[in-house]
Amino acid sequence: MRTLFPEIEPYSTHYIATNSGHTIYVEESGNSKGAPIIFLHGGPGGGTGPKQRRFYDPNHYRIILFDQRGCGKSTPAGGIVNNTTDDLLTDIETIRKHLKIENWILFGGSWGSTLALAYATEYPNMVDGLILRGIFLSRRFELDWFLKDVEIFFPEKYRTLLDFNESISKETLVDDYSKLVFGDDLDVAKKAAYCWNNFEGSILKLTYEKSDEVPEINYEDELARARVQLHYIKNNCFVDGDKILEKISAVKDKPIVIIQGQYDMVCPPKTAFELYEQLPKAEFKVIPDAGHSASETGITDALIAATEDFKKI
Repeated sequence: MRTLFPEIEPYSTHYIATNSGHTIYVEESGNSKGAPIIFLHGGPGGGTGPKQRRFYDPNHYRIILFDQRGCGKSTPAGGIVNNTTDDLLTDIETIRKHLKIENWILFGGSWGSTLALAYATEYPNMVDGLILRGIFLSRRFELDWFLKDVEIFFPEKYRTLLDFNESISKETLVDDYSKLVFGDDLDVAKKAAYCWNNFEGSILKLTYEKSDEVPEINYEDELARARVQLHYIKNNCFVDGDKILEKISAVKDKPIVIIQGQYDMVCPPKTAFELYEQLPKAEFKVIPDAGHSASETGITDALIAATEDFKKI
């Protein structure tokens, strides 16, 4: 099994101001003259970190990470005004031009796979290839699975989500959490945000190692993440997943790897299979002993195998 490359630090960081009130954090690591590859993080509302530089051979790749609007080191933290998928696609193009990159490889998992696919349908000529994990297209059945049906497998964890506050109902889950997370009581907002985020974090993997360590909680980060995610989910993530499937043939002849955990409880395999049906030349890898997380052994191995194979393009 392949493991992550050694830790590295960025050789360059950028803060790119937009004309709509957001400043986007971008970093570069690896080989400044290498093959450009951009990491598209999950969420919506996630962010980047040092571990995400390590899926790529730093001697070969020019590794680009950025925090999407409202996320991570981008500002304003948790900002939802002028924050849509189209805005993010514009940001990705702005980054490409700012860094003077002609074409690049897109590497994205979960919500990052959505962004990669949306970008590829809009800018197919800029894409050298795609490495995708845990495919998500924000169609109604996908959102219903995560927001409602997954209770079938995780009744106790889901009950914790519902029991946070007496105002929360399964049928109006997103609206109810939005009222709390965007409410005037900041203490309640932060705790509600942590509860919301923690639920997803608790179902990412097929198995979890038991730990007695008490996690250190950064409530400001939790609040920003939840605000962005709830904003996107309330708006079906500002994407038309069916249209993406219709248009993705624009990159059907480019190298594409689709990696999917067989027991992914966040983004079930049906969507990955439907994407593969539209891209029959793609390599489709179902990892039999994995869930959703890129940190699971089989998925990490498959992702790194893909970045090694892409050295040939």
